[in-house]
Amino acid sequence: MDRNVMKQMLDEKVKNVEQIVYQFLPEATGWQRTVQEAMNYSVQAGGKRLRPLLIKEVYELFGGTGREIEPFMAALEMIHTYSLVHDDLPAMDNDEYRRGRKTTWVVYGEAMAILAGDGLLNFAFETAVKAFDYVKPEEMPKVAEALAVLGRKAGIYGMIGGQTADIEAEDRQEPLTSEQLLFIHEHKTAALIQAAMMIGGILGGADRNEIKLLEKCAYNIGIAFQIQDDVLDVIGDSQELGKQVGSDEQNHKQTYVTIYGLEKSTEDVEKLSKEAVEILQSFSRRNEFLEALILDLIHRRK
Repeated sequence: MDRNVMKQMLDEKVKNVEQIVYQFLPEATGWQRTVQEAMNYSVQAGGKRLRPLLIKEVYELFGGTGREIEPFMAALEMIHTYSLVHDDLPAMDNDEYRRGRKTTWVVYGEAMAILAGDGLLNFAFETAVKAFDYVKPEEMPKVAEALAVLGRKAGIYGMIGGQTADIEAEDRQEPLTSEQLLFIHEHKTAALIQAAMMIGGILGGADRNEIKLLEKCAYNIGIAFQIQDDVLDVIGDSQELGKQVGSDEQNHKQTYVTIYGLEKSTEDVEKLSKEAVEILQSFSRRNEFLEALILDLIHRRK
C-alpha cells in the first residue's frame, strides 16, 4: 500500500476511533468532577489509538458489522491510558511530559492522577459491559468471552504482571536475562495488543484456532512495538516523540537495545512485524490496511 494512501486512511480511521472513544467518556459533574476531568484530560491527550483501531480492523477482517465492538474500543483505550497515567507518576517513571503535553500528575497532582487511573480502569469495565446492549441473546456468550480476555490481559496475568516484573527488575543488581526481558515486554506491552486483536476476532466470529493465531500475531506486534519504543528512546527526537528521550539510560533501565544493541533490535522489529503480517495473510479474508499498519511499525519515528 502506498505510504501516502496509508497515512490518509490512518488519519481518517484514527479520527473515527477517537469519536467512538470520546462518546463513552464520563461527563464532568458533581463532587467527583475533578477526577472525571483528569480522566478525560488523560484520554484526550492524543496518541496512536492503536489498540481500539486493532479491535475494529480485526473485527472487520472476520466480517463483523455491528456496534458491540465500540464499548470495547473505548474500554481498552481507557485501560491503556490509565496504565500511562500511573506509569508517569514519580514513584514509577517520573515523566513530566507525554505526547507533547504535561502528564496528568503534573497538572492535577499525584493523588488525583492515581485516582484518575483508578477511575479509568473501573470505568473501562463499566463501559465494556454496554456491549451486551448491542447483541442478540444468542450472541451474549461472545461478549462474555471478550470481557474475560479483557480482564485477564489487563490484570496480574497480563499488563500488571509485566509492570510488576519491570519494576522489580530495576532494583536488581544482576543484569536481566533475555527471558526476563521478553516476559516483561510480552505482559507489559503485548498483552493489551493481544486483548485488542483477540476481542476483535471473538466478536467478529473467528474460530478457536484463528483466535490463537491472532494471539500469536499480537505477541509479535507487541514485542516489535516495544523494541521500537526502546530504539526510539535512544535515537528519537523529543519534539517529534512528544516526550523526553534518554529516560531509560537516565534511570539505568535495561532494555532490548542495551542487551542486544541497535542493529539487532532494528532487525528483530522487522522480522517480528513481517511474521505478524504472514499470520494475517493466512486467513481467508484480507485486510490490506491492517497489514500495512503493522509493517508501518518498523518505520515509525514516534
